[in-house]
Amino acid sequence: MTQQDHGVAIVTATDGSAGSYRAVAWAAADAALHGCPLEVIASMAFEGPYGPAPYVTAEVVEQLQHSGEEIVAEAARIAAAVTGSSPVEVRQEVTFNPIIGVLIERSRTARALVVGSRGRGAVQRALLGSVSWAMIHHAHCPVVVVSVAAGNDPVSMREPVLVGVDGSQSNAPAVVIAFEEAALRGVGLTALRCWSDSSDGELLAGAWEQARDKELALLEEDLAVHRERWPDVPVRSLVRRDRPAHALLAESDNAQLVVVGGRGRGGFAEMPLGSTSRALVQSVECPILVAREPGAAPPSR
Repeated sequence: MTQQDHGVAIVTATDGSAGSYRAVAWAAADAALHGCPLEVIASMAFEGPYGPAPYVTAEVVEQLQHSGEEIVAEAARIAAAVTGSSPVEVRQEVTFNPIIGVLIERSRTARALVVGSRGRGAVQRALLGSVSWAMIHHAHCPVVVVSVAAGNDPVSMREPVLVGVDGSQSNAPAVVIAFEEAALRGVGLTALRCWSDSSDGELLAGAWEQARDKELALLEEDLAVHRERWPDVPVRSLVRRDRPAHALLAESDNAQLVVVGGRGRGGFAEMPLGSTSRALVQSVECPILVAREPGAAPPSR
């Protein structure tokens, strides 16, 4: 999220659920850090049992409009409470269009999209709601998924930002965003590189040390230019002989935000999300940012 135009907003959606309001809280705090507006959208699209209802009365539309206005007003109150002495401009919007289409279109010009992991309509046992799933696969800007906690409590706010680094070109935006977010929060950065996609087998001690040293040198090489740009961000470099998703999940317990790329070393241009990122957004408890780029969404078919 490196755009410098303070008019470029962070966009979030709410349906009045607790999960969506946690996303609003995170988005408001991040908007305050970036000095940019916050757009809060509530969709009141009326869905019948087999899709959009063909006809609703004017009275129903008026009631839905009123409910939507109450939802976004509550979101604005939450944003004000979170930002306190550093208030942000909150733009409230109620729409009758389906929220997924609205957010994907808005992502073309947004600084970032922030969504809850599940909304009112999600099955409780489902790992990820339809809106958040659609955003991480099809948005044109970075997407933050807020799950169990918004990470705005005093303890979480002291934790570092965690980023997975694999040295690929598609991973570079994630590293930039992670450094920027750590700098804005005044916390350290944990950079983690996995040098093996499998933890099977054994290595002699000498071979292990050589492999570890080589991977650590590659990690430091990838981080060098970013250290120069953000010299005040303390960096903790880690290498793990493990599956990337497993290692990042374990380390996420000590982070306030996880940042991952949209695709990893094995990614293909037509694949909307890498396997590591896909696994993590369904598992981590702290907010996770998927560094999708403009034009990253695959073309419609």
